Amino acid sequence: MKRLPEYLKRGIVDTEKTRLVRTILKSQCLNTVCEAARCPNKAECYAKNTATFLIMGSICTRNCRFCNISGGKPENLDPNEPERVARAIKELGLRYAVITSVTRDDLPDGGSGHFAAVISEIRKLTPEVKIEVLTPDFQGVHAQIDTVIDAKPDVFNHNVETVERLYKKARPMAIYRRSLDFLGYIKEKSPKTITKSGIMVGLGENFDEIAKTFEDLSAVHCDIVTVGQYMQPSKHHLEVEKYYTPDDYEKIKRLAKNCGIPKIIASGLVRSSYNAAEAYENTI
Repeated sequence: MKRLPEYLKRGIVDTEKTRLVRTILKSQCLNTVCEAARCPNKAECYAKNTATFLIMGSICTRNCRFCNISGGKPENLDPNEPERVARAIKELGLRYAVITSVTRDDLPDGGSGHFAAVISEIRKLTPEVKIEVLTPDFQGVHAQIDTVIDAKPDVFNHNVETVERLYKKARPMAIYRRSLDFLGYIKEKSPKTITKSGIMVGLGENFDEIAKTFEDLSAVHCDIVTVGQYMQPSKHHLEVEKYYTPDDYEKIKRLAKNCGIPKIIASGLVRSSYNAAEAYENTI
């Protein structure tokens, strides 16, 4: 395993706000991807009144080899979860909420109805809160994508995760072109909806492939793209092939701009939801 560079190390920060978040999440029996994915930025995001909720359980039906979420047979959906998420957002005083999920290929609607229900409950309790959804690909089924679009999230995010060549290695149950078509369909159906996507670097891609991914995302009119360093969650996951330097991220930003990406957020510790509120405010 490659040694983590100093510039990617971030100490554990336990603040009053992080303790409050954990207490409220526990009382509402909720998960956040901040905790499940061991995100290094959670204290910073909590301090900015932003959090990312992980809905529909903690077991995924897919087997992406970079992800720290467990695979297997998921639990039954909890019909009270949308209301509990909304109550937690109100209690925490969030101004920006990101709603994501495990992939639920086992459900007839892929979980799209549950996403819509969560958005609806948040709007009832805290209509001023901005909502970003980060969804799986719903296997490309337009009716399922429509269900989420019609719920009117402020930002619709779907990550392509990596360059096309590495899909079989990193995302064997996903399809690169399907994810691009997914993002393009959102813009076709709802041109005013802000779309967002993200990739990890360090899995063995090269700069030409990164640029091609940016070109593909630009072609489907993706508004915001995030790029961050892949970090191996355990020895059972894909190994890191390269740690990108700060200079590399400056090059990545230039590539994105040259390829027509309107808003690029790129650095070693960037994750899909990092500075999500700021990215939204700078895009509208």
